[in-house]
Amino acid sequence: MTSEPSVEPESPSAEASQPRHAGLAYALGRSIISPLARLIYRPRVEGKENVPRSGAVIFASNHLSFIDSIAIPVAAPRPVHFLAKSSYFEGTGLKGWASKTFFESIGAIPVRRGAGQAALDALDLQRQLLDDGLAVALYPEGTRSTDGRLYKGRTGVAFLALQTGAPVVPVGLVGTDKVMPVGAKIPSTKERITVRFGEPLDLSPHGPASSGRARRLATDEIMAAIHALSGQELAGTYNEAPAQGTIEKIKQALPHERR
Repeated sequence: MTSEPSVEPESPSAEASQPRHAGLAYALGRSIISPLARLIYRPRVEGKENVPRSGAVIFASNHLSFIDSIAIPVAAPRPVHFLAKSSYFEGTGLKGWASKTFFESIGAIPVRRGAGQAALDALDLQRQLLDDGLAVALYPEGTRSTDGRLYKGRTGVAFLALQTGAPVVPVGLVGTDKVMPVGAKIPSTKERITVRFGEPLDLSPHGPASSGRARRLATDEIMAAIHALSGQELAGTYNEAPAQGTIEKIKQALPHERR
């Protein structure tokens, strides 16, 4: 028997009921940061022709580094939105202003992290962006892979795709963990990254969003496409922190759907 899970601790929850669309800061960011990043870091971009130029679309990517959320907007041929911790937008003074301006300039939307209903609220925020015909980027693994392997996908991305009808463009990122490993403060200019956009996936044949089986099968199709692009070793498990306490260990041992 499967049950609907609480969402993983790394999942964010919506800060407000309405998403804050990127505005002037993002327009300036795309015109300044993107060309500068391409000049300095020389990313290899493959498959741009696979990205729909208009309408709702979901970029589903592997997740290796903090800069993944910069690499995708820089490489994509259209504006991309993604969720970022609200703390990046709440600092004070010059440092706080710089952080807020930077994240707005790369298309980030502030959310508060949480679990359960809070994380479902984050999915709803992303649905609103898709309903507005925008592009959003998500990581089905939920959090960064610290060992370079590709972990099993959680079903939130598939849920959004099945609910909204938005196509999913799989993304394979290669080398971002070398450019900016976990703990690094500044990206290295000695390494180059590769961003691969795969062909859009129509997940509707799997069934409705209300079906747990449809969500699971759709998620597996997304992860197979990401794996084909990234070439990572498969972990075969979910990427989650070690369970703390007996109850959490039992929950992780029992079969359940990871949203």
